[in-house]
Amino acid sequence: MAAKPRVLGIVLAGGEGKRLMPLTADRAKPAVPFGGVYRLVDFVLSNLVNGGIQRICVLTQYKSHSLDRHISTTWRLTGLLGDYVTPVPAQQRLGPRWYLGSADAIYQSLNLVHDEQPDYVVVFGADHVYRMDPWQMLRQHIAGGAGVTVAGIKVPRDQASSFGVISTDARSDKISEFLEKPSDPPVLASDPDHVFASMGNYIFSTDVLLEALREDAADEDSVHDMGGSILPLLTARGQAQVYDFDANEVPGESERDHGYWRDVGTLDAYYDAHMDLISPEPVFNLYNRDWPIFTKQAQRPPAKFVAGGIANESMVSAGGVFAGQVANSVVAPGVVIEEGAMVQGAVLLEGVRVGRGAVVRQAILDKNVVVPPGATIGVNPEHDAEYCTISPEGIVALGKGQRVRE
Repeated sequence: MAAKPRVLGIVLAGGEGKRLMPLTADRAKPAVPFGGVYRLVDFVLSNLVNGGIQRICVLTQYKSHSLDRHISTTWRLTGLLGDYVTPVPAQQRLGPRWYLGSADAIYQSLNLVHDEQPDYVVVFGADHVYRMDPWQMLRQHIAGGAGVTVAGIKVPRDQASSFGVISTDARSDKISEFLEKPSDPPVLASDPDHVFASMGNYIFSTDVLLEALREDAADEDSVHDMGGSILPLLTARGQAQVYDFDANEVPGESERDHGYWRDVGTLDAYYDAHMDLISPEPVFNLYNRDWPIFTKQAQRPPAKFVAGGIANESMVSAGGVFAGQVANSVVAPGVVIEEGAMVQGAVLLEGVRVGRGAVVRQAILDKNVVVPPGATIGVNPEHDAEYCTISPEGIVALGKGQRVRE
């Protein structure tokens, strides 16, 4: 029997997340809460660990305190077998500078690769919501003999400018062209309305990765980015292939949530992904016991409904007290909805308090936001615009600890 390959996981978690403001005003994007009890980084880490990749370095940079703390206190794997998940902050190993891009982040952290001496390096992003078995992708990478394998997903052509776009040879998985956020993208031969977009997940043969990073670091004109620099370089050398995410089969998945992947980089995308969770047959099912999403939750009592409080088509978390009405919403732990209050189509993060008779609609309220009795959010756009962030689709967002004006 052939020896199991040695694999190191690297999670790129240094993103600033400006488009998710105000949720990223006080935390890194991968640390943003999601789905009531999770952080965004929990999804990629769960995928890697469930898939058998259990030596993982998480590269952090911006506003990383809560992210570092979450990883350190939540993601404790057994050290007996040498498994670990560890946050790695920017260390300025190559001089007094921070990361110049995602490729430079790995280049400045090559000591991690040298220490582990893996056969393959799995490089995944930290801020997407999805399920994926990375070992299936690794098997294709090994069988294809590529230097890098890029996970690709089909997206509508009009969304291509937000992604790296992949063009392949007609008769193989070999990537013939890799374009970062093109305005005129190459479409699929079988479907002219869609393109093959990069998911930001890569598997490298270690020697190929090391050579590419060193060459990129010596190029003063490079942007030092994985999608903008490393992938075009290896594509030009014929060393890149694509892995079709649609071929990935995760244990316990349903036909409805097969192939689900969301980039939640904007307030609207973040809100829409939450709404995907709450239908009777959800587009993304958090209740898959065969491929769980792991996290750490505080010890809290069960949610309590009093004084006629009710929740419909919603997810509510432990520690909440509900005397008002909640509909089509995702509610984090410790939320209090007072009597007569109405919450519709909202995402409420931990510790939010909605006062008696208040109304919250189409809104995202960060931790410990207080809505005073009788106040409204999402009802009067002109009033909200004076102090709230309003997304292009009209979702109202308030930052951590903010008090709603009466």
